[in-house]
This record gives sequence, structure tokens and C-alpha cells, in this order.
Amino acid sequence: MISIVTFLPVLGALLLFCVDRRRETAIKHLAFGASLVTFLVSLGLYQGFRLDVPGPQFTEQTLWIGWLGVEYHVGVDGISLLLVLLTTFLSAVAILSSYSAITTSVKEYMICMLLLETGMVGVFVALDLVLFYVFWEGMLIPMYFLIGIWGGPRRIYATIKFFLYTMAGGVLMLVGIISLYFLSGSRPGGEYTFNLIKLIGLDLPFQTQVWLFLAFAVAFAIKVPMFPFHTWLPDAHVEAPTAGSVILAGVLLKMGTYGFLRFALPLFPDATRYFTPLFSWLAIVGILYGALVAMIQPDLKKLVAYSSVSHLGFVVLGIFALTVQGVEGAILQMVNHGLSTGALFLLVGMLYERRHTRLIQDFGGLARTIPVFTAAFLIVTLSSIGLPGLNGFVGEFLILVGTFRINVLYAALAMLGIILAAVYMLWMFQRVMFGPVTEDANRRLPDLTPREVAVLVPVLVLIVWIGIYPQPFLRTTEASVKQLLAQVHMGYRAGSGEPGAESRGTRAESREWRAESEMGTEPRRPAVVAVSERRDGE
Repeated sequence: MISIVTFLPVLGALLLFCVDRRRETAIKHLAFGASLVTFLVSLGLYQGFRLDVPGPQFTEQTLWIGWLGVEYHVGVDGISLLLVLLTTFLSAVAILSSYSAITTSVKEYMICMLLLETGMVGVFVALDLVLFYVFWEGMLIPMYFLIGIWGGPRRIYATIKFFLYTMAGGVLMLVGIISLYFLSGSRPGGEYTFNLIKLIGLDLPFQTQVWLFLAFAVAFAIKVPMFPFHTWLPDAHVEAPTAGSVILAGVLLKMGTYGFLRFALPLFPDATRYFTPLFSWLAIVGILYGALVAMIQPDLKKLVAYSSVSHLGFVVLGIFALTVQGVEGAILQMVNHGLSTGALFLLVGMLYERRHTRLIQDFGGLARTIPVFTAAFLIVTLSSIGLPGLNGFVGEFLILVGTFRINVLYAALAMLGIILAAVYMLWMFQRVMFGPVTEDANRRLPDLTPREVAVLVPVLVLIVWIGIYPQPFLRTTEASVKQLLAQVHMGYRAGSGEPGAESRGTRAESREWRAESEMGTEPRRPAVVAVSERRDGE
């Protein structure tokens, strides 16, 4: 079933090659149909998913490149399943939203969208490091063309910047993958393998873990993007077509945070704990920096782009809290951000199609002329700032709870980001939607069309559903999150005096702390804090 979900869009793209490019309506319908069928099939993964199994399910494994030991090995667990569903859902929404926005080279555009969907799904299901890398780099190609051909006036600059940043990170990750391969086979009785399941638990010296962790972490930090690797994102968002921005914010950025969870944390547990303070502070800086810069943006799309930097900072903070609440909140917030920020880009794109401008000063009083659009915009805005009852609140609340358990200062500083988000989002909404109608062009704007309503309603339904009843989503992640944290907390080396060796005497304490945290009781100080303090004192 996973192979079907992954490669159905490729089948749709192959069918598009056979359609005359002049039949644009048929091309659009076929592309949307392929993405919709892919989403419906992917729901079968959720239906058949066993909540009590922490490891990969629906696995498929066969030898791909025999002499290297590379396998076609795919599967989903509680961490990746929601992201696969988010990818297939947003891909269908993005293609449907492109019906009127894309008027040139429609056939090529739809082919790129479908190929991009396959690349994104492949990233989330790959359990072989080489297969993961192939999908990771392969999805850059259709995204490169989407921005470079159908983007805005500065699309070439934005495309090259996007490609160079992500390629640079990818090369570092490739070095790390090759190093792991040789390290796995050079041990007595070892096996040369790229299989993620076999590599987890590989006993590596602390210094080796540090360098390999950095090789992977830089690639993932660029993709998130974390401060200070974020500068490619605003340019890519502003120049990308609306559907490209939706996919970029909704799915591509999640590949970085997913990479931390799937690879960096379980493969290098000692290095993870060592770098936790650094990445927590970088996340906090990203939260506050993104919010402050968003506040002064005159362009709607740039404002939403910088808000992504801020919101993804919350996700990284939750991941490196290394608590059940923090990591579950981070995974749910990935989904929430994809829905809320994706919807914001859709709404901004709909405004741009009507006015051909994104400057906030060119709008005003739109609530009088397009009330249905305004209502949708209000729900998404409130979702983005984390209003209770909508999806954004649940993820941010869990992240803050998980962070508060290990460091009150981190949680307090992150809460400032929520306050700033309310400031810049509500101020933007007031200037665009309320007050007097500033220009005659704003008086003649048409409200949402039936197709646009069909695009927005499913997203709005999910925003409200997750806000009111998030339990089905949290239950999906629970078993896998607990297994991941067990791998990190218990992954210390009992070795030769290197950092990580001193943890041998704290394993029982770490186990008790983790159990208390999972039960919801007030935990004692985590063992890693005591370890870090002793190391600093020495």
C-alpha cells in the first residue's frame, strides 16, 4: 500500500504526458484526480494502522543495489503517518487551487506537482538511508522548476538560492550517510548496511556521534529552516506560485523537523543530549526573530513566510525538549502549521489573483465587500495565533508543557513568541479587512467562488476538528514517540570516560524520570541536566 501511495502521482504524471497540451481543462482534472485518489488511498494507511505498535508498519523490503546493500525499504510509524496524510491532502488542495492561477505551460506544471508529491511522500516513508537521500534530493528538481518557471519577477534568484542552500545541506548529509555505512561494517561481526533499523543502536564513540550529528543536523536545520539558515525561505515563498508556497510551507519545511526525529535523535543519542541546549536556544531565537521581522513586513506573503520561521521554532523546541508532551506537540504542530500556514498562503494567493498586489497598504475594508472570504481569513488567522478551540493551540500548549518540565526559562521566552504572533497577525488582519475601503478596486472584488470554497472548506474543517478533538492524532503518535525517547534517553554509552560514559550511573534515574513524565506527574530534574552540570563543572 505504501508503494501505491508513493508512486500513484508518478502514474498520473505519465498519463499527463499522453494528453494534448491544448486540453488544459482535461489536464487539470486528471492531475487533481490523481492527487485525490492518492489521498483517498493513503487514508487506508490510517485505517489499518495499529496504535499499540511503535515500530514501522506496512513495511516493504527488497534488495535494490545488491553489492552495496542498498534496499528498497519503506514503512510508516506514528511519527511519519500523519505527515504522509498531510502531504497527500495538501497536494490535492494545492492542485485544485491552481486551476485559475496557472495559465501557461499547464501540462508541465501539473506534471511537476505530481512528481513533487511522490518525492515528498518518499522522504517520509523511506527506511533506507540511500533511498531517503534519493527522495530528499529528487524532490528538489520539480520544486526548482515550479519556482523558476511559474514564480514571480525575482524567481531565478530565489530558485538558485533555494537550490544551493538545500544542496549544500544534502551533501553534508550524504557524507554522514556514507560514514555510517563504513562504521557499521568495520566493527567485528558488523554488517555494511544503510538500513535505518539496523543502524539505530550502533555503538559509536562520542566524538564520532558529534560530527555525524552535525552533518545530519545542518541539512535538517537548513530545510526547517532554523535561524541562521532561514534566509532562503522568504525569497522562495514570495516568488513561488501560490500552490508552491502551500507545499513549501505545508510539507517541505516539515522534512527538516522530521529528519531530526527520524535520524538525528535515534542514531546519535549522546550527541543529541549534548547539543540540546544549543538547538533549544536557536529555536527560541528563531521564534522571536521570525515574529519581530514578520511584524514589520509590508508584503502579506513575506509576513506569512517569516511567521513560518517563528512557528517552526516551536516545533524544534518541542523536539529538543525530549519529553513525551514536547515531541507529541511538535509532531501535531507540524500538521497544524501545514494546515494553518498553507491556508494563509491560499488566501493571500486568492487576494493576489483579484488585485495583483500583496502590499498591505493597498487593501482595507475588505470585510464589507468579500464577507465570506473575511470569515475564512479570520478563522485561519486565529488558528495561526493559537486560539483555544482551534488547532494551533493544542500543539503549542503541548510544546510549552513539555518544555516547561525541563526548563522554565525556555518556555517563558517561547511564550513571548505567541504574544508577538497575536500582535502581527491581528494587526495585519485589521489593516486588510477593517476600516474604510481604501481604493475603488477593493469595492469591486468578487467573493469566494465555489471552487475556492471547495479548496478552503476541508482545511477549515480540519483546523476546527484538531482544535476541538485532537485525541485521534495524538494517539497515533504516542507509541512511536515513547519508543524514540527511550532510544535517546537510554542510548548513553557506558564507555571510556568520554562524555556519555558518566551516564551509566544515571540510567535508572533517567528511566524513572521518563516514566513520571509520561504519566503526567511532576517529574524530578532529568538526568541529562545533572550530567551536563557535572561536565560543565569539570
